[in-house]
Amino acid sequence: MNQIDLKGRRAVVTGGAQGIGRAVSERLLASGASVAIWDRDHALAAAVAKEIGAQAVAVDVTDYAAVEQAVRDTAAKLGGIDLLVNNAGIAGPNGPVHEYPLDAWKAVIDLDLNGVFYCCRAVVPLMLAQKFGRIVNIASIAGKEGNPNAGAYSAAKAGVVALTKSLGKELAGHDIAVNCVTPAAAKTRIFDQMAQTHIDYMLSKIPRGRFVLVEEVAAMVAWLLSAENSFTTGAVFDLSGGRATY
Repeated sequence: MNQIDLKGRRAVVTGGAQGIGRAVSERLLASGASVAIWDRDHALAAAVAKEIGAQAVAVDVTDYAAVEQAVRDTAAKLGGIDLLVNNAGIAGPNGPVHEYPLDAWKAVIDLDLNGVFYCCRAVVPLMLAQKFGRIVNIASIAGKEGNPNAGAYSAAKAGVVALTKSLGKELAGHDIAVNCVTPAAAKTRIFDQMAQTHIDYMLSKIPRGRFVLVEEVAAMVAWLLSAENSFTTGAVFDLSGGRATY
């Protein structure tokens, strides 16, 4: 594992108690950062935070008032916020758009897209005040290509890509980098929300012939959060195993 210098940095990882979020949290801690895990499952977040040496903050990122309170709580615990990883998300059910449940569509968009916006909106003022910040949004290859029978997820992740580009340009003059990664699927609990046929479809599209490892995602995220990433912003970093390299 390459050593990435995040010493003294204060990080927030949403959905940081499991899957990609936990791998990112562990990698940032190993790089010297202090980490606050934001999760609506506070019991799980508290248990994981205790295990890996992070802080746990209970927050539902679909509730903007709760996000604002989480920013205040985290800034008090860590002394500020330098790094933000927007990872919290759900896949939603699989099915064609013309039959997609309306409540499921709203739930996916609210968490996977609105939650990213809310966290950025609440954290960016702190970064502007200190003239430094790094934001990484976890998008998906579905946001670049669109997966059939996953319209809500694909649309939400495409929105995350576009939001990343807009915000990156807005903050480019303030030493605040905003980038996103587009992973192929990783074997995490999100698979529990998917039909096996959809999982098989995703695997069939990856030239590498396997799913991405959460540690591989964490490695790229850690570098994007570092001061060494001093020029790139508003960019989309492919983690699709060769599926969509544009």
